Amino acid sequence: MQDSAERPLRIGAVNYLNSKPLIEGLTDLAPTAELILDYPSRLADQLLAGTLDVGLVPSIACLLEPHYEVVSDACVAARGPVLSVKLYFRKHPADVRSLALDAGSRTSATLARILLAERFGILPDLEPLPLDRTTTGTDADAVLLIGDRAIEAPAERFSATWDLGEEWTAWTGLPFVFAMWGAQRGRDLGNLEEVLSRARDRGCQNLSAIARREAPLLGLSEQVTYDYLTQNLYYRLGPAERQGLARFHQLAVKHELAPRGIDLVFRHCACA
Repeated sequence: MQDSAERPLRIGAVNYLNSKPLIEGLTDLAPTAELILDYPSRLADQLLAGTLDVGLVPSIACLLEPHYEVVSDACVAARGPVLSVKLYFRKHPADVRSLALDAGSRTSATLARILLAERFGILPDLEPLPLDRTTTGTDADAVLLIGDRAIEAPAERFSATWDLGEEWTAWTGLPFVFAMWGAQRGRDLGNLEEVLSRARDRGCQNLSAIARREAPLLGLSEQVTYDYLTQNLYYRLGPAERQGLARFHQLAVKHELAPRGIDLVFRHCACA
C-alpha cells in the first residue's frame, strides 16, 4: 500500500456526509495509509500540489488537469435531486447579475455557471462565499451552497431554489458525478483501487449505521440522514455516470470553463 519505503500513501477524502459511505472502514482496509479529510476545493489543490497520492476530488478537477486519471469506480453522484447542492435566488434566475459561490466547491460552481449560461445566457459577476458563512454572508443575487449545510433550507426566504442534481438530470436525462477518486497518471497505488471499491461496498452495506452515527453530529434527524444517503446519492461510476461526465465536460469546454484537448482517463477497466 506504500508508494515508497519512507511514507504511507496519503488519501484525501471529502469531510461531508456524502463521502462517509466511500470511506467506511477505509483505515481498516488500508491500515498503512494516511486518511486526510478536507473540503473538495482544498483536496483538488492538494492533489495538484502533490501532497496527496489520491483524492476524492471534484469531478471538474479531472477535466482541468491532463495528468490526472480516475482510479476507482467509487464516486459521489446523483441521478436526480442531490439535496446538498443548492442554488438560492434572491430574484428571478433570468435577472441574476451576481453569483456567490461556496468556497468549498469546484464542480458545483462550474455546473451553476453552465446552467445559468445555457438557460438565460447569463455570465454573472462572481464572488467567493467563505466556508464559515451562509447565505446571509452575501447580498449577491444568487448563492451556491454545497455539502452538509445545504441539506436543510436556510431561514432566509428566496424567490427560487435549484437543486443542481435535479436540474441537471431533468435537463439532460443523465446522472451527475460530483466527485471521483483521482490520482496522477501512472502513480503506483498498490492495491488501493481494489481497496477503494471494497470500502464503498462496505459503506453501502452499512448506511443505516452511518446515518445513526452521523445524524446527531450534523444536527439532522436520523431519517433525513438515511434518506439522503440512500435516495439522493449514488456511489458507483457506471456507464450512465460516464455519459453524464462526458456531457458535463462538453459543456464546460463550450463555456470556456475547461480547456479543450484533455481526455478523461480511467485506470484499468474497473470503471467500464
